[in-house]
Amino acid sequence: MNGVFESEEFRRLIQHTDLEKEPPEEDGSARQAYFLKEASELIREKEEKLGRRMTACVVTFGCQMNERDSEKLRGILALAGYEMTDSEDADLVLYNTCTVRENANIRVYGRLGGLSAYRKKNPEMIIGLCGCMMQEPDEIEKIRKDFRYVRLVFGTHNLHRFAELLVRVLLSDKGEQVIEVAGKDDHIVENLPAERTYLFKSGVNIMFGCNNFCTYCIVPYVRGREKSRKPEDIVREITELARDGVKEVMLLGQNVNSYGRGLLEPCSFAELLQMVEKIDGIERIRFMTSHPKDLSDDLIEAMKHSEKICRHLHLPLQSGSDRILSAMNRHYTSETYLELARKLRREMPDLSLTTDIIVGFPGETEEDFQQTLDVVRKVRYDSAFTFIYSKRSGTAAARMEDQVPDEVVHDRFDRLLKEVQKIGREETSRFEGQTLPVLVERVNREDDSLMTGRTSQNTVVHFPGDCSLIGQIVDVRLDSCKGFYYIGTMTGGNHAAG
Repeated sequence: MNGVFESEEFRRLIQHTDLEKEPPEEDGSARQAYFLKEASELIREKEEKLGRRMTACVVTFGCQMNERDSEKLRGILALAGYEMTDSEDADLVLYNTCTVRENANIRVYGRLGGLSAYRKKNPEMIIGLCGCMMQEPDEIEKIRKDFRYVRLVFGTHNLHRFAELLVRVLLSDKGEQVIEVAGKDDHIVENLPAERTYLFKSGVNIMFGCNNFCTYCIVPYVRGREKSRKPEDIVREITELARDGVKEVMLLGQNVNSYGRGLLEPCSFAELLQMVEKIDGIERIRFMTSHPKDLSDDLIEAMKHSEKICRHLHLPLQSGSDRILSAMNRHYTSETYLELARKLRREMPDLSLTTDIIVGFPGETEEDFQQTLDVVRKVRYDSAFTFIYSKRSGTAAARMEDQVPDEVVHDRFDRLLKEVQKIGREETSRFEGQTLPVLVERVNREDDSLMTGRTSQNTVVHFPGDCSLIGQIVDVRLDSCKGFYYIGTMTGGNHAAG
């Protein structure tokens, strides 16, 4: 872990909090600062009794939105006084859950069972569950009935109240469950602390929720409807991150292209990107994820002329069949998607395009699958995340008839994977021999004489160097393409990304 990032405003709130007074009534950052300070007092008292530090572990399942949420959870725990650890043999273990697929829920229950030995050794161990899975009423009932030892449960709309809920658990001496899951919350609390995984790059939420209701997806039901943060709040957060040494930001949302809808003062995603580009110290801007139906010409122009927006776009296809796309409720056709891809390639020839594809959606025929392969061959993705359709209870697709037999799905999946890997290797190799700026992220996990970083296109590069380069952007010649990564040689000093 690399320390806690606090906004100046939140730091002042904690400093001026008086625990002799009642907590602020408004459910905002001042209220959470109050409870965080109270939690820190309770933790300190427990540590004095035990004669040791209290430890906490946050385990993350799922997407980059969850990863960012976990950074906030770790930040709150660290400021409360816990020593953060990667070991689940801790005084507090919090699982930040995913529920995109039912297998994700099964994994969580399996991990809960695996804590039994730690619980026997430490009967006062606090186990908590949060995240998307906790927005499902059936799962909450299961936890109430079968997992009484889970002390803390809260959902995606309650993350900002974590410090307050933690205090309730710490004050309980009878092992009661604290369960608080809001069905809906349009309130966005700013300035919460975070413990960043990296000092030099950070995710930044620009919006929450989703309005698209793709028929295979549970996200709108567990994350709620779209709500955008005010652009001035986003700019303020990124400005403070830049002052703290961050060089690369990843703007996060379920569909960043629809950012700004519902704001009192309209602001498009392209306009937000232009604001972020002006922030001193920020050298690279990424974003995730883009829905094809909302990708505007203004966004393409902003990317094309930007010196900081990375040359990488993740543009989920899901299927190349118009019939299946309609059944998925995707709101575009294969031809409109192809035209968009052609425009992106034309305007930015050095752009890396990646995608998501689902195989075996209900009713998919061999003809539908061949149409998907056709789009893959025409677009020529640098890489693709390929998924076998998984029936997800609570979604419209789960009720559809004509589910595709497993053996057929797996055959199609294998054929698709072979095709995307072949094309991906060919597309990645087009940069061989070029010298490109690389953000150095870490020491190589297999060879400590090598450093590992990423180009603007998000391509991984390994090259000789030392750990003093971590967090720097350096010029690297891409000597040898190894399929989906490069072996390179550093050719120059520090470099501002373009």
